[in-house]
Amino acid sequence: MALTISLFQRPGSILFLDDDPEYLDMLGMVIPAHWQVELYSRPSGFSERMHQEPAHWEADAALQLQMIDRWRHGQPLIPQVLRYWATQPSRYQLAKTCVVDYAMPGTNGLQVLDTLLDWPGSRVLLTGQADEQIAVQAFNNGLIDQFVPKQASDITRLLLGVLRKLALAAHPRLNTLWRAVLRPAQQSMLQIPSVAQALQAYTEKHWVEYVVLGEPFGLLGLDAEGRCHWLQLEPTAQLGDLAELAASAGLGLDVVRAIESGRRLPAVELHQQLGLRGPVRTSPTLSMGDDGTLRAAVFTLETAELPAPIYAYRHFLEAKGGRAIHDE
Repeated sequence: MALTISLFQRPGSILFLDDDPEYLDMLGMVIPAHWQVELYSRPSGFSERMHQEPAHWEADAALQLQMIDRWRHGQPLIPQVLRYWATQPSRYQLAKTCVVDYAMPGTNGLQVLDTLLDWPGSRVLLTGQADEQIAVQAFNNGLIDQFVPKQASDITRLLLGVLRKLALAAHPRLNTLWRAVLRPAQQSMLQIPSVAQALQAYTEKHWVEYVVLGEPFGLLGLDAEGRCHWLQLEPTAQLGDLAELAASAGLGLDVVRAIESGRRLPAVELHQQLGLRGPVRTSPTLSMGDDGTLRAAVFTLETAELPAPIYAYRHFLEAKGGRAIHDE
């Protein structure tokens, strides 16, 4: 069974190319405000914006690979990811999805998308009624990830549904990179459908960005305000070992019993990796999945506990201002 959950998730820019300014204006109004959107009415401006994207994606992937390599040599991942989030606000600028109209003067959407050979993002084609067969063939050939007929009466709902699905989809290359930090037993747990669904529902509701880690096992997440959270995951079969670890960390008998029974989890390894002072904090648990094999607990990191301040996604969106059409 394959992993369906994205192991490395973050927002990115959605680029629209359409020669109809009124349609672009409509898109700018109906796309949710927490999505980063860029609107282009000319292929030349769109192509210029996308020219350096493959290089930017490669540079970002190299940073992630460096983190994983350092982890293999003994450096913990949690502080590394926090430093990456603090020092790389440009990651939000990466083009994650391009939505291109098929019929445009002097060219067509497939020809435009064909120039993005090394760009690893998602491609969506907007089609008229006469172009639908071309779009089906392009989809079957793997040239696009999805197409949306512009003549559909519910096109806005269809388009938003496609964009949400693509935003949540696991990126093949990044998932392969981060899968390396998980043990086989942890991967197996994430493949349980009810666990994957519960984690996706939780992350979509609370965070804009997260990464799944194996040592310790859990998700490091970031909300739109730049607040960082640790969702610790613990197999119920290992609660006894965790209770012993908590006892050795100086937690009281009542707390140790609560851990052993699955009512609380201690953030022992989180404290160790970040060098947090004071008693090891614990948090009440919630169940992840239907079969009771996995417990979870949420811990919020204060700004003073982070290696460096993190630039909030909300501030990134605010700095972008309104959704003007690029018509150069």
